[in-house]
Amino acid sequence: MYYGEIKNCDIANGEGVRVTLFVSGCTNHCPGCFQPQTWDFTYGRPFTAETEETILEMLAPGYINGLTLLGGEPFEPENQRALLPFVRRVRARYPDKNIWCFTGFTLDKLADPAFPKHCEATGELLELIDVLVDGPFVQEKKNLALRFRGSENQRLIDLKTTRATGALTLLPDRQRGRL
Repeated sequence: MYYGEIKNCDIANGEGVRVTLFVSGCTNHCPGCFQPQTWDFTYGRPFTAETEETILEMLAPGYINGLTLLGGEPFEPENQRALLPFVRRVRARYPDKNIWCFTGFTLDKLADPAFPKHCEATGELLELIDVLVDGPFVQEKKNLALRFRGSENQRLIDLKTTRATGALTLLPDRQRGRL
């Protein structure tokens, strides 16, 4: 797997202060994508053991709320396979920090074993994620006032509560700039 960027102290891609990993590779090719360079699976740098250690060190301070995965597309099968062992390490080392993931696929599709992007890593990776921002970016539904996403079809899914209750639970939809 390759990655395009790592952001330390990011406040735009999830609640609180975060470390954000932009993975490379995406077959969605959403019109209006804000990072089309990440569609290329070899964009950026290789994701190595050293990269993992750097991110784990960035996550250490108490003021860091958690890790965010986005891209590109974290749920491309080759990215899932690389991310799963890393996310396991993050969860083991920092059990009190949360993990967010942005995907252009919907949760329903990802959970379906017949979906072409579903692989042996999908179920466990979803179990390790606390919040999933799902759905493709749709230019015609673009809304810059939405919290943590760009189009109105995308959802902020509280996976932790969804797993606990068995009912799909969305995070409150406050708009940017409003309390």
